[in-house]
Amino acid sequence: MDERLRTATRLWTLAQPAVSAFITGIVRDFRDRDDVLQEVAVAVIESFDRYDPERPFVPWAIGVARNQVGLYLRRRGRERLCFDTAALDRVEAAFTDLSSEEMHRLDRLRDCVRTLDGRARRLCELRYGDDLKPAAIAPLMGMTANTVAKALQRVRDRLRECIEHRATVPG
Repeated sequence: MDERLRTATRLWTLAQPAVSAFITGIVRDFRDRDDVLQEVAVAVIESFDRYDPERPFVPWAIGVARNQVGLYLRRRGRERLCFDTAALDRVEAAFTDLSSEEMHRLDRLRDCVRTLDGRARRLCELRYGDDLKPAAIAPLMGMTANTVAKALQRVRDRLRECIEHRATVPG
C-alpha cells in the first residue's frame, strides 16, 4: 500500500463517524445510508489527491459526502420528502462546525460501545444501526417491547456514565 493510500485510509477512518452522522441526519432509510456511506468512502479515496492537507480533513470529507448525498437525493427526487440546497448547506455547516470536544465525545462513545456485552451491544445494533423500534426488536431478542425499551434505557445510561468517566480520565 502506498503512503498516499495509507494516509487517506487513516484520515477516513477518523472522519467516518462524523460523516456517517451527517449522512444519517439526511438519509432516513438505513440501507440507503449504508450505500451512500460506501459511495462516500470510495469518492473520498478517489478524490484524495484534491484534498489540501493544510486544511481539516473532516469538513472536506463532509463536503464529499454532501455531493454524494445530493446525488442520492436527486435519484430519489420523485419522493415527497426531499432536502433543498439551503437545508443541505445548514446540515453540512452544523457538522463541519463540530468542536474538538464533540469529536472526542464521539470517540469516547465509540470506545464505550465496544465495552458493551453481547446482548446490550446487539440491542444497540438493532435499534441504532438497523433503525428498528422496540416493537420490532422484541421478537428478534425474545423479549417484550416494554422490556426492550427498558433495556435500551439502561444501556444508554451505561454509555452516558462511561463517556463521562472517560472524559475525566487523562489520555
